[in-house]
Amino acid sequence: MTTTSDPDEQPGTLMTDEDYGALRASASLWAGTSVLITDQRGQVLVEHVDYLNTCLLPGGAVDKGESPSHAAGRELQEELGITATVDRGLAVDWISADSSSAPPAMRFPGEILYVYDGGTWNDHQIAAIRLPEHEIKAIEFVEPARLPDLMSPRDARRALSALRARINAGGAVILEHGLPIAPTVLDSTGVLRTVRTQHHYAFRPGPVPDGLTVRQSWGWLFAPDGRVLVLLEPDTGAACLPGGTPEPRDHDDPVATLVREAAEEATAQFGEPLFLGHLTDHTEPYARVRYAAALTTIGAMRTDPATSRTYTRALATPEQVLELFDWGSSAADQLAAVHQAREHLGLPRAAPRPFTELTDPTTW
Repeated sequence: MTTTSDPDEQPGTLMTDEDYGALRASASLWAGTSVLITDQRGQVLVEHVDYLNTCLLPGGAVDKGESPSHAAGRELQEELGITATVDRGLAVDWISADSSSAPPAMRFPGEILYVYDGGTWNDHQIAAIRLPEHEIKAIEFVEPARLPDLMSPRDARRALSALRARINAGGAVILEHGLPIAPTVLDSTGVLRTVRTQHHYAFRPGPVPDGLTVRQSWGWLFAPDGRVLVLLEPDTGAACLPGGTPEPRDHDDPVATLVREAAEEATAQFGEPLFLGHLTDHTEPYARVRYAAALTTIGAMRTDPATSRTYTRALATPEQVLELFDWGSSAADQLAAVHQAREHLGLPRAAPRPFTELTDPTTW
């Protein structure tokens, strides 16, 4: 017996058209679609529905003869009252027949579910949402780490995988039961599985005022291609820039703090740093300073003596790095200062591309 995967190609001579059609129909799956939407803080839109005790992304079943992307746009209109073109895929998820809790009477055959990128919505777009009278009780923008608490386990895995794929900028990913078959560094470290700390501090480009103690010194450290070094914690998946808290041996020198911390955390060395500015919180008498510099070397990986962690080191654009933090509206001001420093250093503006893990020593 000979078969083919192309419906326009004739099956083998030992199989009739009717038999071949029946064989393919026996392997048929449902098709569904969902749309990942975030707000400007990187929180994910979820729907509270009246027929489940868990939340969902916007979306639903693909109708007969309908394309998945058309179905995604239709569901946005029906569920949120929003007309939008949905044309960027983030993930395709395969769900087996035996993995669902669907009632036996449904005869669930398994499903292929397409996840599309609904983009980042501003306050005006969010205010335009209009919910239907039935089915959608409410919508909420939630921290990515809360998705497992609000959604079914598989739906949460799928949403987080799709969000990581969007941040990683490597194109759509193939999932099985919500998990990528080819995990990226963001997947393997579990980025966004823990709640991002809110640091909604005002960014000020000027020097630290007298009387304010420097509590933290972090650096935007550039590779020659315009990307920056970001560190991912192995036990939490949390992201941080190289840097840390001043110690007495730094002698009240924030640059000395940055040099020491970058060496301890990432075995990284860099050239002359440029001062970007500082962050302040009106409730605390402290300042958090930020620098930019060009990386010169990355040494062999080793454990940070202060935390006993071995960080995962990766390069990404400054914009991609910001998506791993919850820094509020002041993040845009800091990002502008970062790019001014990058231009001063004579480095290009990097286009989005997949995060690159740094495992071997490198010299630039």
